[in-house]
Amino acid sequence: MRALSAAELSDGTLRYLLWVTALLTPRPPPLMVLNEPETSLYPDLLPALARLIIRAAESTKIWVVSHASRLIAALEQADECHSLRLEKNLGQTQVVGQELLDQPLWNWPDKSK
Repeated sequence: MRALSAAELSDGTLRYLLWVTALLTPRPPPLMVLNEPETSLYPDLLPALARLIIRAAESTKIWVVSHASRLIAALEQADECHSLRLEKNLGQTQVVGQELLDQPLWNWPDKSK
């Protein structure tokens, strides 16, 4: 029964603790972009991470870029989640369901307000 040093923790444990710290900050930034937050995490932690992201999204905008279907599915359970699926065709990345002349599925907030 002793405190563990950071050197004794796995990369995944350290990464998860950093995500918890970032997502539960009392003063969140206006926008957080999480690029593949599932990296190095044990797959069973992904639903818990999704709950943290959903909770943090109540006080800030969050964009998540992920390849982890389990994380994506957990995030999509939230009513407020808006997901875009990208697909690569002939070397060109496209938003699934959006044609070349369609309006994008998102809009940028007006900074003048």
